Amino acid sequence: MTDNDAEKPFPPLLRTQIRRGFTAGQQYLAAAVYLDAHRLPQLAKHCYGKAAEQHGHALRMVQYLLDRDLDVQVTGLDEIRSTFESPRAAIDFLLATAQGRSTQISELARAARESGDYLGERFVQWFLKEQVEEVAKMTTLLTVLDRAEGNLFDVEEFIARELRTPHRVDNTTPRMAGAAKN
Repeated sequence: MTDNDAEKPFPPLLRTQIRRGFTAGQQYLAAAVYLDAHRLPQLAKHCYGKAAEQHGHALRMVQYLLDRDLDVQVTGLDEIRSTFESPRAAIDFLLATAQGRSTQISELARAARESGDYLGERFVQWFLKEQVEEVAKMTTLLTVLDRAEGNLFDVEEFIARELRTPHRVDNTTPRMAGAAKN
């Protein structure tokens, strides 16, 4: 190891966040399956996409540690919730977990800054931006669910029309572990 792990709190916090990222991906997957079982294909598709995105975020963290020649461990997941009282309850739960991840990523940024790990701080900036977008989308989705007053057809139409994710190229996106090297 080229960086001294024991002196910097950022790498151990990032390792913890890797587990949380894989857990978030699995949680979105569980919610997607729940929504699919309730014949809500657009809500399910949105959550399937978020599952892959969260998995990718965890792999980006893995790659960062590999690039820095730091110890990487992929451990088990935290508990996953797979049943919900309603589709609204599923989205509300996912929003709450996204808000919690935002706090965790902010703590990562703070730890990197306070320990003088400027490479770690720079790395986390991308995730902060991603969390703002994720919380905003989930908040919008919950608001639309509430306004629909139980008409899930309207919610499905909104998602199909408004939450389509256009392919955007972001040159600041960290590379994922396992991705082809450029």
